[in-house]
Amino acid sequence: MKAQSPTTRSNLGWLLLVLVLCSTAPSRPRAATADKPRWLADEMPLPLSVRTPRDLDFKAAAERQYLIFNLLAGGKWAWDQGRFADAVERWDALLRLPKLDPELGKLIVPLLGEARKRAGGGEALAVPSAAPEATARPGAGPEATPAQPARAQQPNRAVSVSGSVVGGGGRGPAGAVVWLKRAVGATPKPRPLKHAHMNQADKSFVPRVLAVTTGSTVTFNNKDPIFHDVFSLSKPNDFDSGLFSGGNAYEKVFRAPGAAQILCNIHASMLGYIVVVDSPWYAQVDRDGRFQMHEVPPGKYQLFTWHEASSTIATDDIVVGESGVSDLIVRVAGDAKPDNLVPDKYGKPRQRQLGY
Repeated sequence: MKAQSPTTRSNLGWLLLVLVLCSTAPSRPRAATADKPRWLADEMPLPLSVRTPRDLDFKAAAERQYLIFNLLAGGKWAWDQGRFADAVERWDALLRLPKLDPELGKLIVPLLGEARKRAGGGEALAVPSAAPEATARPGAGPEATPAQPARAQQPNRAVSVSGSVVGGGGRGPAGAVVWLKRAVGATPKPRPLKHAHMNQADKSFVPRVLAVTTGSTVTFNNKDPIFHDVFSLSKPNDFDSGLFSGGNAYEKVFRAPGAAQILCNIHASMLGYIVVVDSPWYAQVDRDGRFQMHEVPPGKYQLFTWHEASSTIATDDIVVGESGVSDLIVRVAGDAKPDNLVPDKYGKPRQRQLGY
């Protein structure tokens, strides 16, 4: 065998060094698309296997964190791109998530207000300054508020409105939906949501109650390893998904305000509600009945409260002052009669059952 010269061995050494460096050097990430960076994606549900109830809880927690990240970071990315309307949509949806970390709310609210202005959201409209904050009381009208001295008109400074819902019969206050409409003048049109989900999991609708704005698209994700047929007979938001298997989804645009009862044609025990509101100021209460609405300009409003156990929508008159409103107490009835027979998608009654 012919001996290698020092020069040859030196060249081989350099070649080996280059190969090692090339194999260990970090690869350059692919360029992001013009529409969205690679690290930001909206695809749901996540491809996580579900074999046990613990797997389902884990997946739900992971998808919540995934959704929070996408709405938080996606809004900032849209802001940086000058797409302020997209930033408003994402941050507004983020703030409406139940039990959101208050520190995130403090971070987002100022940016959301600025994004609304830059998107032409109308925050600069001048209105007379309102009276100090008041507590909603059934039957209390605007005349119950003491007259205030006239003051110069000032630009709106959006504040928050928070409180608690009590009542609701045996179900308690959880699942109530509250929203505001201006007592004088037109209420601004809300922005439709594009990332609203009502899942079918363990033969239940999750969440059981979902509040959306008019024009919003709701995605029904079948996370069960069986078929579902989601439908509603609540006009004018009635629809029928038809059969779709586990892992698939159905989308529906809800254009008219009102509560739509959501059922499954296969499993009569499944029941949910989608509450469509025609106002940018709304919230769903948490399991303890608490709620908070952000970015509300001072003024006089009607507060509406829907609850599945109440036969009517509760209404209260409130005044939002310059410092906002807190500790509202809103009562809902629990007088709605339970349906012993639920309809199928053709409107024919059927007994509640577990299905298959």
